[in-house]
Amino acid sequence: MTSAEAGLRQQPWFIERLTSLGGRRDPELGQAIVRLFIVPLFDIYIVSVLLFDGQATTMDWVAACAVLAYIPISVILYWHIKRTPGHFAWRRILAMSGDYGAMTLVMAVGGMSMLPVYATVLWVTVGNGLRYGSGYLLVATCMALATIAIATVFNPRLHSEPYVVITLVLTTLIVPAYIDNLQRALRGALNEARAASLAKSNFLAQASHDLRQPIHAISLFTACLRDAGLEREERQMVENIDRSLQSVAGLFRSLLDIATLDSGKVEPKLAPVRLDDVISDVMRQYSEMAQWANVELRAVPCRVVVRTDAALLSTMLQNIVSNALKYAPDSLVLIGCRRRNGKIALEVHDRGPGIPREHLDQVFDEFYQVRERGDRDVEGVGLGLSIVRRVGSLLDLDVQLCSVEDTGTSVVISGLEPSTQNLATSVLASTAPPSTVSGLHVLLVEDDKDVLLATATLLQKWGCKVQVETGIPKTMAAWDVMITDYDLGGKTTGADCIMVVRKLLGRQIPAIIITGHDKTRVQRDLGDASVPVMAKPISPVELRSVLTTEIVTALN
Repeated sequence: MTSAEAGLRQQPWFIERLTSLGGRRDPELGQAIVRLFIVPLFDIYIVSVLLFDGQATTMDWVAACAVLAYIPISVILYWHIKRTPGHFAWRRILAMSGDYGAMTLVMAVGGMSMLPVYATVLWVTVGNGLRYGSGYLLVATCMALATIAIATVFNPRLHSEPYVVITLVLTTLIVPAYIDNLQRALRGALNEARAASLAKSNFLAQASHDLRQPIHAISLFTACLRDAGLEREERQMVENIDRSLQSVAGLFRSLLDIATLDSGKVEPKLAPVRLDDVISDVMRQYSEMAQWANVELRAVPCRVVVRTDAALLSTMLQNIVSNALKYAPDSLVLIGCRRRNGKIALEVHDRGPGIPREHLDQVFDEFYQVRERGDRDVEGVGLGLSIVRRVGSLLDLDVQLCSVEDTGTSVVISGLEPSTQNLATSVLASTAPPSTVSGLHVLLVEDDKDVLLATATLLQKWGCKVQVETGIPKTMAAWDVMITDYDLGGKTTGADCIMVVRKLLGRQIPAIIITGHDKTRVQRDLGDASVPVMAKPISPVELRSVLTTEIVTALN
């Protein structure tokens, strides 16, 4: 059986080329490229007609030479637009004047054989409106009417055919007006669609945030129950509750990720990142899920440093590994990297049942799940690979999926740029010794009482001395570290809390922010990369690891 490979369903090169020729990426550059093709064809038509007619006058050949001279002008326009991109009204009007000037000259001095040139006049008029908007459509229409008027005055054939002139004038008025009405209707529909999409994204983000709060609290309470001296049967029930919570948490994480990406506010922050750190972090996060799925989760050491956004790359890897654990239980999942064409590729391979060929073209679609008749239910809503595709596009990375039925599936993230900068070994992925946390004086700030109680109880079980606050504390104490929610109510954020506490203490106390919002946005609003941001719901292992890291860093 041959292997089937499905990437991100990229457009074929010729479709992409036509798109660029049409100017969707840069309307003015697209117009300049089209002009480079049309003007020579235009001149070939004129010369061919004059030679075939055999009755060409001197003025006819003058017109042909004038159009021929417009070719280098078109090249100069293209060069200027390519070198100085942007919206310059004078340049657009100048180019339009040149276009209509050449067509006016041909229609004015030529006979009825030059009347087909009017099709180009109409095409250029509509094209300017579609590319640049209603204002330019009005200007182009006026220039087209001036072309007809001048051609009628100087062309005796047109002068003697009033009904032809009336037809040209009416067509020049009606077609652009109809196009403009369609554009306005399309813009209205597009604005409504954008508003609906924004409302959906806001709803998903808010619903995800609100529902993650109680899930976060339940997760921490469950962790406390594990150490409550339960019998084997009760411990198994706690494990089942925790497993279900992790599934729901993964769902809300996906909903929040897709809502954040839909908002268009995600901007990658490129920096040197050691791939081993990203892989180790994901391995740690999914270790329990791998045990539940009876999967051997392994990673090949990869000490390469690449230039990328660590948080976004981690999101991609998390979703790929999560899919592998769900769809390839009782098997091996391997994470590693390799060099490809001077760049680095991050790969995830599993030995699951594979994906049937008919599904490969749709696996990156939103809410699409590979389901066959009689298949078992799989957790999730089919957003994982869609998130991978979107984030990969943001980071300019290529994502390919190769799957063979009854053999396994491989997902490759390629295009990572190697970085020559060396980094210190990350402490984040290391396991903290219990004595490091015990005895810590922790300031815990959280406006949700359930989350506050759950977090405080867990910290106390670890031997920490906890002071709980629902807002910014008014008095000072000898805290070793502070943990704060981001939204504290009353237009107060965790960033404000950290700033006030550090000012009260007169030192840079280690701080951790836990939030139900997008981590990237919170980190950007915080403006301090040294403060770790954790997304709710978090596991006790993650919290303890980050807490230990902050203390070790402060001591060093």
